[in-house]
Amino acid sequence: MTSGPERFRAYGPRQLDDIATRHNLPEEIRETVRRISLVLPFRVNTYVLNELIDWDRIPDDPMFQLTFPQRGMLPLSDEERLGKLSADPGDKLLLREAVADIRAGLNPHPSGQQQYNVPHLNGTEVPGLQHKYRETVLYFPGQGQTCHAYCTYCFRWAQFVGDADLRFAAPDPAGLITYLGAHPEVSDVLVTGGDPMVMTTERLRRHLTPLLAVESVDTLRIGTKSVAYWPQRFTTDADADDVLRLFEEVVAAGKQLAVMAHFSHPRELGTSLARQALARIRATGAVVYCQAPLIAHVNDDAAVWAALWRAELAAGAVPYYLFVERDTGPHEYFKVPLARAVDIFQSAYRTLPGLARTVRGPVMSATPGKVAVDGVEETPQGTYFRLRMLQAREPALVARPFRARFSPEAAWLNDLELAPETPADLAAAVHGATLVERSPS
Repeated sequence: MTSGPERFRAYGPRQLDDIATRHNLPEEIRETVRRISLVLPFRVNTYVLNELIDWDRIPDDPMFQLTFPQRGMLPLSDEERLGKLSADPGDKLLLREAVADIRAGLNPHPSGQQQYNVPHLNGTEVPGLQHKYRETVLYFPGQGQTCHAYCTYCFRWAQFVGDADLRFAAPDPAGLITYLGAHPEVSDVLVTGGDPMVMTTERLRRHLTPLLAVESVDTLRIGTKSVAYWPQRFTTDADADDVLRLFEEVVAAGKQLAVMAHFSHPRELGTSLARQALARIRATGAVVYCQAPLIAHVNDDAAVWAALWRAELAAGAVPYYLFVERDTGPHEYFKVPLARAVDIFQSAYRTLPGLARTVRGPVMSATPGKVAVDGVEETPQGTYFRLRMLQAREPALVARPFRARFSPEAAWLNDLELAPETPADLAAAVHGATLVERSPS
């Protein structure tokens, strides 16, 4: 008798003891995970546990760091506070208040996502959408606002903590379709989350099919970590073949389908299942673009990035972005100073073959737009970061270069002092002086 395909099984805080017993997780680490997961989301699955983590190297193993909350992700005083309150059943109310207080201090929606990105239609907010750049709308289908596993660095951690006030989610695509009808300048729709690929094909189809009739939309993007964390979605799941047929239908309808795959470490591409999943996706006519942030304790090493980009290229995918870790959640634990980020990116980039030099970075997805750190330059006036607007809320700023004074500690845009000669419109955008809430339309 042969067993069937492996079925997806998720593990969260309630299964922590089971994980600890099975993988000999020390009590101190177990308690750290338990405490921090009261504030930040924690979820893994059998594939991550059995195929990606090297249990002989914990806690330093990069995949363990990537998926299990770690000491240092919250201030020690907060962790001890959580431990004390969670130990006494009589402190449940105080615990809830403490959790809410700690989350509020973690900048749950960076870069003005709620304040500046939420679009309006006829004076009313359109739920489950973000519209930051003229040509691109982000769409958050309600049934796709979870993931096969959660990354500890995730800048969208607020989607997963059960607080409706922090969550973007659309019940169906009706609002999106109406909004697109009023905004023909939008050519790209990024279906994101969470992870749309946690949905069954039937549910995913309900969200994608209406977009095929929108003539102004040329490209559908699907943001997903599924190839890294559950490649079975495209290989052995009951509806794996169905989802690939759906991808073929999107391409046959004349739309470009871009699968925005998140790979944070070359180990995620080291399994035959992951490579098979990529091959099957590409066979539908979809193009796979790869992106991830530079994160301390996981991939802050030039050799790791060079190996990752080469593995992506070998799998037929396009290396696309190296992002700077956003200023949200456990940012202090994962941040890498911009000066070091430049050195890591350039050192890895120099080793690549030409076809892999499609990658861009380091890039900050900041409030005014995507800001590339192109390098460091010495001048008679001092040392400067060379910066460039790759994408912007204001299209007139796209591709514009500018400079900021070098700082070895700076890890985000608002840590930088702009050079005195910075054009007024760029300086105003960077400082937020020109930002307004997206006006009703």
